[in-house]
Amino acid sequence: MIITGLLCGALLGFVMQRGRFCLTGGFRDMYIAKNNRMFYALLIAIAVQSVGVFLLIDLGVFEYSAGSISIVSVIIGSFVFGIGIILAGGCATGTWYRAGEGLIGSWIALAGYMLMSTIMKSGVLASFNQQAQQSAVFPTNSIAETFGINHWIIIIPFVVIVALIVYKQLTKPKVVIPALKPKRTGLAHILFEKRWHPFVTATLIGVIALIAWPLSAATGRVFGLGITTPSANILQYLTTGDKGFINWGVFLVLGIFAGSFIAAKASKEFRFRMPDVKTGINSFIGGNLMGVGASLAGGCSIGNGLVMTAMMTWQGWIGLIFMILGTWTASYFVFVRPRQKAKAAKLKEQVTPA
Repeated sequence: MIITGLLCGALLGFVMQRGRFCLTGGFRDMYIAKNNRMFYALLIAIAVQSVGVFLLIDLGVFEYSAGSISIVSVIIGSFVFGIGIILAGGCATGTWYRAGEGLIGSWIALAGYMLMSTIMKSGVLASFNQQAQQSAVFPTNSIAETFGINHWIIIIPFVVIVALIVYKQLTKPKVVIPALKPKRTGLAHILFEKRWHPFVTATLIGVIALIAWPLSAATGRVFGLGITTPSANILQYLTTGDKGFINWGVFLVLGIFAGSFIAAKASKEFRFRMPDVKTGINSFIGGNLMGVGASLAGGCSIGNGLVMTAMMTWQGWIGLIFMILGTWTASYFVFVRPRQKAKAAKLKEQVTPA
């Protein structure tokens, strides 16, 4: 039943909103603040999903083939997508869940993202997108198949490395921050008031990503979480009326919005926030770049960065690397360079005689 997509998406949107799971901020902080915590959280979600999905595959619940990879298209697309999410203020999933919080800038970014994804997949740029993905094709996308080894030979060491990273992070001396007196008690405090640990949030996201596989496969869509194609499908349905575009993935992304809205309202974090003109323009440009990049790369921060990495594919890990490089490049021009110029101008004023 495709309605399970709505339930899965609502759960994902709820968890992401309450856990403030933002890959855009996480990738940016790796460069600007030298803080890798959110990246480590992503690795946890990947590890949880990878173990679960390959167990299901080995048990014969469903079959999956990673297929081939267009390396150049993935590299360029992921880099462009990384630039786009900095300008948009959120990645594909982050844009959906922040729109559910009432952030108008995310609505603007989402409009650009859906529009350009549609143009790239079935519009005037569809032939360009297809040609790009058919160039420089490497026949084997699976890392394990490339080296002729069992997938567990890759998964088990990866899980061990992630476990060691988590242990090291959790055993670091903690800075004690005085907690505010809770206004709620019991489950309500935990769900809607208490600050969620990013590693707990990541574990829950990994479980949801795992559940998405059999639920989606039951409808004939053998894949996990995905944002770009379903987002384009919504606009394709609205403009053509073709019910063939309504699928499990469409219900998934709509569920993310609904789940985030519920979480934001219950935690009293929902409010409409209008961006200034510059931010609004950047959001729309960023959304368009996200649509172009994700279409070329065959996935976004979730499709490639979470799902295809868990499937231990070249597409996932190469895409993740260049996505991060794209965010760092954009972060330099959007955040670092302006600060450097402002600092230099201030120093010049201080040394210039009146």
